[in-house]
Amino acid sequence: MKTEDNMAQKSAGGGFAPAVQPTASTTIFTESPDIQFGETSVPSQGENMPAFFAKPKGAEGPLPVVLVVQEIFGVHEHIRDICRRLALEGYLAVAPELYFREGDPNEYTDIPTLFKELVSKVPDTQVLADLDHAANWAARNGGDIRRMGITGFCWGGRISWLYAAHNPQLRAAVAWYGRVMGDKTMKQQKHPIDIAVDLSAPVLGLYGGQDESIPLESVEQMRQAIHAANAKAEIIVYPEAGHAFNADYRPSYHAESAKDGWTRMLAWFKQYGVAPSA
Repeated sequence: MKTEDNMAQKSAGGGFAPAVQPTASTTIFTESPDIQFGETSVPSQGENMPAFFAKPKGAEGPLPVVLVVQEIFGVHEHIRDICRRLALEGYLAVAPELYFREGDPNEYTDIPTLFKELVSKVPDTQVLADLDHAANWAARNGGDIRRMGITGFCWGGRISWLYAAHNPQLRAAVAWYGRVMGDKTMKQQKHPIDIAVDLSAPVLGLYGGQDESIPLESVEQMRQAIHAANAKAEIIVYPEAGHAFNADYRPSYHAESAKDGWTRMLAWFKQYGVAPSA
């Protein structure tokens, strides 16, 4: 694993969404001869959905699967690197482009416009169905969906909570700083706090105590909803971290919290049966 002082030079503009340029000096790029990765296409709801995958090179037998859900910026370089890191841990990681019908996040140069003109137009029901098809793709390409987990970041953190109440085959979920409550729309009719009683997979929520976009009061309300529902879920709050603390390509990166969150994620997957064979 490398940290590049100028990741943008290494990746020809970085492969990062324009809305987050310039990237930070802490940007991590994972390289290893032990993994295979690249672009693929996932048949979904009558269309071909672009996706990125990574897996151990030359691995025998079905691999445990992790669906990786993008931030609002789409499947840019950070999400691809998350997939590569998971491949080094022995997983088949798949990150589908969940906005592909509505538009391209690379066409937006600022976050508010990206959210207003693209992200807000993506229906949750469509996203959950696309993730089902990504799981089916994994099952046809060397994955064992009896050992399937999901993880997501920011926008994808919220989706990870929802997917844990959607797919009964899912074994575990890890949601990084995903919003748990908010205004409801025709596209987003429920939030994680509304589906706490429906969770069928254990969820680990990872949050920053300094996150100005996700008030701690809402995180505590989610804790209470989980407790009331007697759901298998746990929420960790890192007091010194803000939003997007795992986003090593951004100034928000908090290395200590990110490292601990990653360790907890892998342990959570292992605890609930989403782990490579010994």
